[in-house]
Amino acid sequence: MESTARTFKKNAKQALADTRLRDALDKLSDGFPAKRRDAAARLPEFDDLRDAARDIKQHVLANLGFYLEQFEARVIEAGGAVHWCRSAAEARTTILRICKQAGAKTVTKSKSMISEEIGINDHLAAHGVEPIETDLGEYIIQLRHEPPSHIIAPAIHLTKGQIADTFRDKHRHLQADRNLEEPRTLLEEARGELRRKFIAADVGLTGANMLVAETGSIVLVTNEGNADLTYSLPKTHIALASLEKIVPTLEDATTILRVLARSATGQDMSVYTTFCTGPKRAADLDGPEDFHVVLLDNGRTKMLGSEFHDMLRCIRCGACLNHCPVYKAVGGHAYGWVYSGPMGAVLIPNLIGLDEAGHLPNASTLCGKCEEVCPVRIALPRMLRAWRKRQFEQEKTAFVSRAALKFWAALARRPWLYRLAVAAPVAVLAALGRDKGRFRWLPFGGGWTTLRDLPAPQGGTFVSRWHKENKP
Repeated sequence: MESTARTFKKNAKQALADTRLRDALDKLSDGFPAKRRDAAARLPEFDDLRDAARDIKQHVLANLGFYLEQFEARVIEAGGAVHWCRSAAEARTTILRICKQAGAKTVTKSKSMISEEIGINDHLAAHGVEPIETDLGEYIIQLRHEPPSHIIAPAIHLTKGQIADTFRDKHRHLQADRNLEEPRTLLEEARGELRRKFIAADVGLTGANMLVAETGSIVLVTNEGNADLTYSLPKTHIALASLEKIVPTLEDATTILRVLARSATGQDMSVYTTFCTGPKRAADLDGPEDFHVVLLDNGRTKMLGSEFHDMLRCIRCGACLNHCPVYKAVGGHAYGWVYSGPMGAVLIPNLIGLDEAGHLPNASTLCGKCEEVCPVRIALPRMLRAWRKRQFEQEKTAFVSRAALKFWAALARRPWLYRLAVAAPVAVLAALGRDKGRFRWLPFGGGWTTLRDLPAPQGGTFVSRWHKENKP
């Protein structure tokens, strides 16, 4: 996927002006976040499980080489093969080679952000192999030639009407006046189109939510069952995963599963949770004859031991996106690459460079909600600040931003001047906004007032109130 992260500001402005996108994203606030809150409340030990999941991932990262070698050995013992790839190009070449060896004309795919990261769809298509997305959201955006806008809900940026229009345009062999008013009819139409493709596919390509070192298994978590049809029907199954997806034991995997679905969609458990171990055995009725695991680095090992080390704990639940005010305002496409939201703003500069993705760490209010809801307790605000500090030190921030920060620093070192500089504008704004209590427009405040009113200050500055309420 070609990055447009460099033009994030332009992307964001276009997103803010898109009324249909805003209508679609407005539903996010009442969806996943509320369901996560309810799911956590139903499980008294939820926070203890988050601590356990964090510790499991932290232990893995401290012993990554050992567990990856153990995983490889178990996969080979089970009759599979492991392919180590340092870069996206190596992974694309490896997957294409396996497909060619299998004589593949079509490849069914279950949702995989790693496959988006390496751009495997375009690569396969360019070499005569048709990739077919089977997750409903991914299928919709493939028809529209769009990238996913959310790591667990790829088509969350679209309204029901837009999806119906896409199906009418792309499924022209079906009756033109068919009813596509209800979500159920859209689902049934997609199912009918995909069923024959599942059966005819030569290769199945999946991601992996986890890799289990002690058994050589991969774990697939879905709500549609498409991953099960993708890996079990074709003769060849390829699982593509990044190195940090490893966990030591099956018990560790089940611990992470208990926080994964609750954090992602607010479910106690996803509808389908599948453990795949090697190709089918003599007594198995179905399953692939060949099983391949493609392990991708693509910049992850450079993060080990760095100030972004903890980002490798991420289990791709999407909770930070669901709660992020910036993501909910502009959606995923504005970020310009595969990942989005707070996790994307930390991860993308690590993978494609700060020069390309320098705007993203600044696309955050640093409200801390992302860290608060993260199932493995990743300190995302700390890492966003680390990127900002690095930008400042390398003089990669805009001149106006650098000047403003230096001006603020000068004020902060002089408390008397700081109090004077803050008190005067607060007093003026309080007086001007006394009647209505808010401002619909302010000079240099368009970034805020374009979409919402700015409340007028009330009660003086924080410092003045602090001194008043804490007099000896």
